[in-house]
Amino acid sequence: MGDSFGHLFRITTWGESHGGGVGVVIDGCPSGLQLSEDDLQYELDRRRPGQSKITTQRKESDTARILSGVFEGRTTGTAISVMVLNEDAKSHNYEHLKDLYRPSHADFTFDKKYGFRDWMGGGRSSARETVGRVAAGVIAKKLLQRWNNIQTIAWVEQIHEIKSSVDKEFISQQKIEASIVRCPDPEASEAMIARIHEVRKSGDSVGGIIRTVVRNVPAGLGEPVF
Repeated sequence: MGDSFGHLFRITTWGESHGGGVGVVIDGCPSGLQLSEDDLQYELDRRRPGQSKITTQRKESDTARILSGVFEGRTTGTAISVMVLNEDAKSHNYEHLKDLYRPSHADFTFDKKYGFRDWMGGGRSSARETVGRVAAGVIAKKLLQRWNNIQTIAWVEQIHEIKSSVDKEFISQQKIEASIVRCPDPEASEAMIARIHEVRKSGDSVGGIIRTVVRNVPAGLGEPVF
């Protein structure tokens, strides 16, 4: 199974939903970058489950521990390892799914691809895998800001057929964080929340669209195709 992404800046995520923990190893980060567990914690807290009634009710503190690659608050240029323990895995809730495939999950495809699957919380295909991506993203964002003050900002633009109206030139992180659905349009945000509750009561789910804006990207960065 491929658990790594990237070349010059390479991340490898590890762990399962109901295992001992989840985390990431980052290779390619240069030395001298200021980095602390508090930096990671801010973004992990934004991702953390159980923050509202429209997210999973699993309660995790998602406390980040930097195990390697940082000394006296700066990166050393060696591999950075970050770990987050799992604290609220209720595996008994999944006993009835040993021989069942959930719709809109990776249960079936994992079984067909590998011939064996971890049915407790989805195992490796759980959303908890994104803990490692978020931690790695903190470091990547710091590097981009240091290099050319490149800044990224993202928000929920649409849920189901409810669309927001946002002026991307004046969007701010503060406006985004004011909404539990991360939508800076107050009217659309309330409608999105109401729709999620409505659909949830019917036992269904809906999709959405996320918009990302990246500022200060220098011309010529990247490759023509890939």
